Amino acid sequence: MGIFDRFKNQAQDKAKDMSDAGEQKINDKTGDKYADKVDDAQQRAEGALGMDRDRPEQP
Repeated sequence: MGIFDRFKNQAQDKAKDMSDAGEQKINDKTGDKYADKVDDAQQRAEGALGMDRDRPEQP
């Protein structure tokens, strides 16, 4: 694994952490009233950025 691959993996991990933190903050602010919609929006946004969690990591 090259240095650029490691950098890419670290950036994706950081982006996933930030996405999770954003989801949690929104759910906290709304009292989980829109949790299903927030989760759906998070998955679509991550998918658009190539961070689909349901898909295995690509080499």
